[in-house]
Amino acid sequence: MSRQVIKRRSRGFICVNAHPEGCRRNVERQIAVAEKLPPARGAAPRNVLVVGASTGYGLASRIAAAWGCGARTLGVFFERPPDGDKTATAGYYNTAALAERAARDGRYAAHINGDAFSDECKRSAIEIIRRHLTPLDLVIYSLASPKRTHPRTGIVHNSVLKPIGRPFSSRTVELDSEKVVDVTLPPAAENEIADTVAVMGGEDWRMWIEALVAEGLLAPGVRTVAYSYIGPELTWPIYRDGTIGRAKQNLEQTARTLTQLLSPKFDGSAYISVNKAVVTQASAAIPVVPLYLSLLPKVMRGKHLDENPIEQICRLFSDFLSTGKTPATDEAGRIRLDDREMRLDVQSEVSALFPQVTTENLRQISDFAGFQREFRNLFGFEVSDVDYEQPFETDVPLRDSSA
Repeated sequence: MSRQVIKRRSRGFICVNAHPEGCRRNVERQIAVAEKLPPARGAAPRNVLVVGASTGYGLASRIAAAWGCGARTLGVFFERPPDGDKTATAGYYNTAALAERAARDGRYAAHINGDAFSDECKRSAIEIIRRHLTPLDLVIYSLASPKRTHPRTGIVHNSVLKPIGRPFSSRTVELDSEKVVDVTLPPAAENEIADTVAVMGGEDWRMWIEALVAEGLLAPGVRTVAYSYIGPELTWPIYRDGTIGRAKQNLEQTARTLTQLLSPKFDGSAYISVNKAVVTQASAAIPVVPLYLSLLPKVMRGKHLDENPIEQICRLFSDFLSTGKTPATDEAGRIRLDDREMRLDVQSEVSALFPQVTTENLRQISDFAGFQREFRNLFGFEVSDVDYEQPFETDVPLRDSSA
């Protein structure tokens, strides 16, 4: 047992510890949203695999599947467990809270804490699926990682956040100093582009689906969805047209390849869901994005359009995945959950505000305080109704739940 008072510790845009009770409250609140999903008429997924399931859109997907649709779920993630006086990562505590609630509610929830890129992890998942989740009718791919050890070659690929072809200069907010500063990023080398595609592109998604096909674990009509982002023009040099964007292009090509694989065998399909920008540890590390995400939610709330991750994913399930119909897509075949973010009136207002922000007026023009709060909430801090002066148990077990 390791009860202690836990104070947030940060280093730049990285929070190096997490609060188990804050994480539990976050999960409970997401479950409460998912439970309000209207019941689907025979089209809801029943057996769901989520790769990258412990935070952000991946965690929201698992919660929406389990408590919104009544599905049995397997979550795959790579999180640090507690170690003595050291806390676990937030994703570990999120999953522990999900497992505790699933056991109480009689829902099947299995977990694999390991390297999702590895063949070993895929084999472990296949065994669990074969015993408890056959056949799978939905596979969500929401993996976000800075590096990947390729299971065939052993080469370690590291992703980078860089423009392609020319340097990129813009403005951002330093999270530690809270200053609005100019930033210039050099263009990526060819090997950096290739490495980013190897980490964040579609190859591993394809490997997961091919392994499941080979083992006969997919249901007729199976769907698989990978998450992506496009964003506004002001972020394109670093995002859509940069190294990340090149990886996302590869992801989209993979969706087409997987549909060609799944359609004749299972009447199945693969989709890219382009989601709204939200605060994550990854997004906080991308230049320009912290300033953009300090402006966007404020503008969207003013128009009653804002959605957090669980609200966004509940809309994905209710409007696209649980209708019994082919999901509506754009001309490129993508599901567009970023439709509200990309509305002309929203983007026009954000674009007008962006160049006006300075260090001095940051908190007046933008909702930087809200950005900070959301970022800290990710790690279980500054969550309402949690008494941070009280000690909490940090050595929380992670148990599978079955029903």
